[in-house]
Amino acid sequence: MRAIPLSVHGALEMLAAPAIMVAPFLLDFGQAATIATVLFGVLLLGLSLQTEASQPSVPLSAHAGFDYALAAFAVLSGVAIGLATSEWYAPIFLIGVGAAQVALTVATRFSQPRGA
Repeated sequence: MRAIPLSVHGALEMLAAPAIMVAPFLLDFGQAATIATVLFGVLLLGLSLQTEASQPSVPLSAHAGFDYALAAFAVLSGVAIGLATSEWYAPIFLIGVGAAQVALTVATRFSQPRGA
């Protein structure tokens, strides 16, 4: 079930983070959704950079937990923004990003190759 290697996981996060950060400006999100989306992207990019670092400050054992926490942040902020503003296109984007983060995390093998 966990078919995605950790290096691919990090590369996917590194590619997705800038796209997520740009989305609110291209899609004209409100202020709260823009802040939440850019914050999510910045945190995701920082976490993805730790994946291949020679001396990561985030231990591999904690990486999946941080991924799930980021996903929860995206989903909960999306729901809260949707309920507060009654505009649902930005919250649906955030909830979708959170769901994609969970799917990526569930499918990832969180182990280093032998000899690394």
